[in-house]
Formats: sequence, structure tokens, C-alpha cells
Amino acid sequence: VLLVRNRKEFSALGSKCPHYGAPLSKGVLRGERLRCPWHGACFNIRTGDIEEYPSLDCISCFKVTVEEGKVFVTAKKKVLTLPAAPEHEQHLGLGLRRASPIGVAALVCAETLRQEGFTGRIVMATKEKHVPYDKSKLSKEMDLKAEDIYLRKPEFLDAQGIEFWTEKEAVSVDFQKQQVRFMDGSCQKYHQLLIATGSHSSFLKVPGADLQNVYILQTPEDSRKILELATGKNLVIIGASFVGTGLEGASRVPAAARDTNGTSLQPGAAAVLPAWVLAGHSCFYSSTAGNFLMNTETSPFQMLQNKGVKFHMKSELCELKGKDGKVAEAVLANGEKFPADVVVVGIGSTPNSAFLKGTSIARDDKGAILVDLHMQTNIPNVFAAGDVVSFPVALLNGDRSSIHHQQVAEAHGHFAALNMLKKKKELHTVPFFWTTLLGKSIRYAGCGKGYTDTVVKGSLEQQKFLIFYLRDGHVTAAASLNCDPMVSLIAEVLYLGKVISKEEAE
Repeated sequence: VLLVRNRKEFSALGSKCPHYGAPLSKGVLRGERLRCPWHGACFNIRTGDIEEYPSLDCISCFKVTVEEGKVFVTAKKKVLTLPAAPEHEQHLGLGLRRASPIGVAALVCAETLRQEGFTGRIVMATKEKHVPYDKSKLSKEMDLKAEDIYLRKPEFLDAQGIEFWTEKEAVSVDFQKQQVRFMDGSCQKYHQLLIATGSHSSFLKVPGADLQNVYILQTPEDSRKILELATGKNLVIIGASFVGTGLEGASRVPAAARDTNGTSLQPGAAAVLPAWVLAGHSCFYSSTAGNFLMNTETSPFQMLQNKGVKFHMKSELCELKGKDGKVAEAVLANGEKFPADVVVVGIGSTPNSAFLKGTSIARDDKGAILVDLHMQTNIPNVFAAGDVVSFPVALLNGDRSSIHHQQVAEAHGHFAALNMLKKKKELHTVPFFWTTLLGKSIRYAGCGKGYTDTVVKGSLEQQKFLIFYLRDGHVTAAASLNCDPMVSLIAEVLYLGKVISKEEAE
């Protein structure tokens, strides 16, 4: 139990964040709002309600009494061991989900509708065979079964009256008839529609890309297959993105696979890894969250180098060669060759919006659906959320951007639901991202796109630092390693709309 004093009032709460179990005693408290030190989830200390994602569950609250200067907390032992699930009450709403990174935008939208008292029919349709799952674990715990990383069990959805259609891919939408057509030829009418189809990994466009054992890490089945095939073999990871480096740093990648030679190419850079990674492509969503990870002067880069990673700058993959239909060798533009029994591709992503081509829905030149702060598209009764959208970002002075973070997708889904119910609520969130590299957790909050300056606090060499990203003289993002809860604190300051100057950052 966590006992919190806010001015003269006491609150008793569950002591661990329901998301990943972070100790909330080390979090950030501002008024009645408590922010998790690890991943930025926020809770109201009086009610336990979620005020910021990524947690899908609120925290338990317990009765507090004060007698003769002593504070007493009353709780049932059974409740102390369980996360507090939100109470759901029992429009035709239809949510479309394809291969979104985590599937949380549609999930949170459906749950929010129920929490807000919506009693009508809700349908979630996906081309996958699973309910939404925690995709961030695919590159970190590769021997897990899909069921181990489900965000909600099918029974939970059933209990909330949420229909979940698997292996049901949407192929077109008739906005005039308010109807979705699926791959199997069936159609479904809607009154309100959420498009949360996410993004898909970009495909290689080099000779040999269609050979066997060339994979994109997209599903639990992909993760387990890569682990199985890579054990004791030559693994080549194309793209030094968070997926690529996360896969290399995965604690459960077998030692036999990590001991083999390997290579990685980053935008104009290649790196010889214990499990080789190749990156001659633009592989980060943007340079903001990833620049310090791959910067040769920062400690995450050193962490990889210390594990046998050697980066060859300005190299590029030009061909994959095979034997008996299976990949066998990776060839760089400079002529270098590396044996490759398994290849994993992580070179960026593309919005899943091709099925909307030819319709009147507004999209940008990359295919992202344009939405406003209500998550509303230019089509009446049609909303969009998650990786598939481009939306106005407060930290960019309202400029549009696509931000592929789990927490952002959840916020999108939440506000889309509220506005489906005509509550006229504008999106208010600070992007929060995290990853784990070789057992070290890296946190990132804000939006540093277009930053022009940085302030570094701490020691890169000692792997304990905080980096501020500045644009127009004030902080728009921060990243850290071993400096909790500083990124959560900065996220809270930015959430409150306060300005952090360069002088304050220094």
C-alpha cells in the first residue's frame, strides 16, 4: 500500500503501477495526480482512475481514517494482490484493426465507450488471429506465447459485450453507405467508425528479399520462429531501429546466436554485431527518439559496442543471396559479404491505409490519415487513431506528425471514444516512449522533431544521463538512462503546459 499526503489529505493506493509493476513510491506527484516513474502512466490519487496511459487498469484505493494523530488504512487482503480494473457498464460502433503495432487504440476506444455508459453494439475487426497484445515484448522476450502477452483476454471482451472478429481484414469502406467490406466478401454497416489499422513494417527492395528465412518481426509467431531458426546460426538484422537493436539486446536471444558474427546497417551506416545488423535505410520513426541511441558518442551505442558491435559507417545492403531457396549471404554496396542463415528486417513502417485509396478521406503524402484533436477525420462519423494517423502536436506548435508510440495510440483511442459520444474533448497528452537495451531501460518523453539544440546532464560514459531536446529555445523532449523519475517529471511539466528554458535545463 502506498500512503500519499496531499496537503492535509491522505490517500491510500496500490503501490505498484498495473502496467509493468513499477514502484509508484518513486513516481512524480503533482496535486492529485501521480505519474509512474517508468512509463509515464498517471493516476488520480483520490479515485485511482487512469489520467494518462499506457496502463489499461486503474489502481486500487483504500479507506483512510485519521484518529488521534494516527493514520489507519482499511483493505481486504485479496484486493491488495490484484490490480484495480475499471468498472464497465453495458450507436453501433465498428473498430477496424489490421496489423497495428499493439492494437491498443481500438481496444481503449471500445473500453472507454463502455466505461462512459455506452450500451450499444461494438465490433472490433482485425486481420490477425489474436486479440490485441503487447508487441513491445516481441523483440525482448522471444520465447513467449501469444497468450502470454495479451493485453486483454477474449473472456474480458466477451464480458464487456465487445464483439471481436479475428482474421477479418477490411478491404474497402463506402463512406456514403456507411459500410465496410471485408476480404471474405462480407459487409458491415456502421453508425460510427474508428479506423485504427496501424502500420506495417516496410519491405526490403533488394534482390533476394523474397528468399526463405527473411522475416519481418510483426507477430508472436514471427518472434518465436526467428528465435528457433537463429539459435546457433548467423542472424542478420537489417535496420538499426529500436526493433533491430532491441532484438539484438533481447535477454532471451540464445547465447549461441549472439556468439556468431553479424552486421547492422543504419541510415548510411552498417554495424557488425554479435547477431549481425545491416542498416543502409532510414529506420527510426524520426531522429528524435533514436538519435541518441545510435549516436557514436552516447552510452547506448557504447553498450552495443561493448557487446561486440562494430559499426561500418556509410555502408548499405545491396543484395541477399540464397542457396536452395533460403537466404545464405548478405552483400553490401562496398562488396563486403556476411553469412546469413536468418534475416530480420526493421527498416521503418508504412501506414495501413492503402484500402482507403480512391476514397474522399484525407491522407498525407505518406498515407497517414489526417485527424483533428478530436480524432475526427474529414468524413462525418469517422474517426481514426494510432499509427495510421497524422495529428496536431501541441509540442510542435500544432504542426502535424505521426507518432508511433503505444501510449499515444491509447490516448487517441480514449479521446476518439469520448468524441464519438459527443463530449467535445480535445486530445491532451505528452508522448512517452521506452525501450530496453541490454538490460538497460531508456525513457523518452515529448516530441523532439525539428530540435535545434541539446543539453546533456550526467555522464554518457557512466551510462547515467538525461538529455534535453530544445526547439526555439525551450525544451520539447527529454531522454534518459538510469535517471528515473526525471523523464516522468519532465513529461508532467510539459503536460501542465509549462515552458522549460535552456537555462533551466542547464
